[in-house]
Amino acid sequence: MSTKILIIGFVWPEPNSSAAGSRMMQLIELFQKQNWEVHFATTAIETNHMVDLNEFEVTTQQIQLNHDSFDEYIKVLQPNIVLFDRFVIEEQFGWRVAEQCPGAIRVLDTEDLHSLRKTRQETFKKNVEFTSEALLSSEIAKRELASIYRCDLTLIISTYEMELLQNVFKVNKSLLCYLPFLIEEITENEILELPKFEDRQHFMCIGNFRHEPNWNMVLYLKEIIWPMVRKKLPKAELHVYGSYPSEKVTQLDKKTDGFLVKGWVDDVNRVMRESRVCLAPIRFGAGIKGKFTDAMQNGLPSVTTSVGAEGMSDGYPWSGIVADEAKEIARAAVDLYQNEQEWLKLQENGVTIINTIYSSIKYQENFITTLKSFSESLSQHRNSNFIGAMLMHHTLKSTKYLSKWIGEKEKTNKLSC
Repeated sequence: MSTKILIIGFVWPEPNSSAAGSRMMQLIELFQKQNWEVHFATTAIETNHMVDLNEFEVTTQQIQLNHDSFDEYIKVLQPNIVLFDRFVIEEQFGWRVAEQCPGAIRVLDTEDLHSLRKTRQETFKKNVEFTSEALLSSEIAKRELASIYRCDLTLIISTYEMELLQNVFKVNKSLLCYLPFLIEEITENEILELPKFEDRQHFMCIGNFRHEPNWNMVLYLKEIIWPMVRKKLPKAELHVYGSYPSEKVTQLDKKTDGFLVKGWVDDVNRVMRESRVCLAPIRFGAGIKGKFTDAMQNGLPSVTTSVGAEGMSDGYPWSGIVADEAKEIARAAVDLYQNEQEWLKLQENGVTIINTIYSSIKYQENFITTLKSFSESLSQHRNSNFIGAMLMHHTLKSTKYLSKWIGEKEKTNKLSC
């Protein structure tokens, strides 16, 4: 009998809009390589940039929050594995899965540690230093860690976050699986086809503008970094790309300053191959950044911060320059834009990183092997995770009845209308 996997998505996948969308499509491809039957369910509304999963032979289903119809849906489907896309999805549907399909392996894909990103954002806005103590005291960290414990396995995308969970939060390694982006290796022929240094011009940055770290980055560039760069390179331009640019984003466009807000782009590879430097000074965030793996695949060195490069090179020399002070970021951007030898060395570093850390064949076998082993020893695995069992018990007693109360309230409201 074929293995059946249900993915409960936070949103419909948009691989051209976000790293999360690319990640989801990589996972779907991996599951299908195992000849697994893939189903995707979500409460999200459809968007213009979403992938048509039916074209990828994925069965889709629109589901509702706090509604018993999901119980009937999953009871009929009876998946062997359920993957929750972000911890908030596990909070909403995990208890229902546990009730209706107790034998299904429950997997959480964090995308990035939301609690890390949110805590960094809060400390940044308060202008105080980020510490592990701040993270340990945050409410969202308690929620996210509870979700990790309730699941049989959690996918972690960054080596930094693997170490954080084990060393700071003391999560047992048996509950975690390091699985970064799964990218095809760059061949020698592809390297030879990359545009040369002299054939590229201007700076670029890219990111989903609904993602707060990206919006903050663009403001930082506009107000502080870019004026310093432009003073040294008066003919250079910064091209800002990204999905869902609001009016406040487009208003930043100013051609006379060389600050050009381009918005949505259909082909990120093309614009990256035309550019000479990816300038992305991210001041807070988490996980690994798709903009940099995209840049490395297109032979585009970058200038970013320690947060931007965090957990992405796993000890290998980085494919760009890292700086955290505004003046240093601007100086690095100007130097890299003019220094062909340094540029070529960093481009080579990027190829090494993609072909060693993000090679699609390196970590996927361990992940699939772990899932298959759970089918034979799931009870034993869960018995060794008493904290998870305890949290699931209390979740069933609290979240379950809160959800049912909301559902009944909505029914009453409809009847009274």
